[in-house]
Amino acid sequence: MQIHYNIEDFSAKNPIVTVGIFDGVHRGHKYIIRELIDIAEKRDGEPVVLTLWPHPRFILNHNISGMRLITTLDEKIEILSGFDIKHLVIIDFTKEFSRMSSDEFIERILVEKIGIRHLVVGYNHKFGSDREGNIKQLSKYAERFNFTVEKLKPYKNGNMNISSSVIREALMRGEIYLANELLGHRFFISGKVIGGSRVGRSIGFPTANVKSEHRLKLLPGDGVYAVRVLIDGDWYPGMLNIGIRPTVNHNPEHKTVEVHIIDFNKDIYDQDIRIDLVARIRDEMQFDSVDMLRNQLIRDKENVLGLISKLEGK
Repeated sequence: MQIHYNIEDFSAKNPIVTVGIFDGVHRGHKYIIRELIDIAEKRDGEPVVLTLWPHPRFILNHNISGMRLITTLDEKIEILSGFDIKHLVIIDFTKEFSRMSSDEFIERILVEKIGIRHLVVGYNHKFGSDREGNIKQLSKYAERFNFTVEKLKPYKNGNMNISSSVIREALMRGEIYLANELLGHRFFISGKVIGGSRVGRSIGFPTANVKSEHRLKLLPGDGVYAVRVLIDGDWYPGMLNIGIRPTVNHNPEHKTVEVHIIDFNKDIYDQDIRIDLVARIRDEMQFDSVDMLRNQLIRDKENVLGLISKLEGK
């Protein structure tokens, strides 16, 4: 997959294009991308995914209170790289770009820069300043500039429409099973291991404190989670705590993301790791003593290992 941050010299053979934010790259997005690839193959073209970064809502300040990203840009690229996409075009979304009308976007970006031959869009696709562009307008321009447009049917999970906002809400409630089902992959957090208080090490459960690569990365609701941790190409079972660590933390306003990697004792300080969330096992709790905390962690470890073994044995 070729990644383009600049489209001034973009070139592709018979570009078959889709456009979207693709936060989370959920099952609905994957459906669009698979259709894009299939159509490109049938039309002897190259599949092109065009996305915007940063998320427009952060630039335009539209209802961003509490708004968080399911995937950072690097995480989005990582997921998209698993598809047979020829080109990923990343448009720098600025306030100036946001003022571009849908007419201008079609003509200046899709036609002049990309050289579009066919456009694949989701059932509710809109674009341009104030999102006034729609399938009717696209069809008008398609005829004028000699490209075709295809609107796909909604992709549902049972009777539920799949959307990034629904997944965000599920994650905030700690509903990992539902979020992962809608995503079509395990929700994950990527970040660098940073220094911590080392309290976990003193009670036999050393933890890696992880800082996400982006300050607006969504963190699921506080609690303890069964996870899989990717380090240097190898996966390890682990138990993740998101919250304020009420038993040992003297700063209740400081939320941490810390993972105990089971049966792992290497130094990974300052290293990038990936944490895939498998299930939420309990609320974050305050204990009357560190010994009581240790005993609970022993039970958590057994629970996590049993749960991961059961799920991976399916």
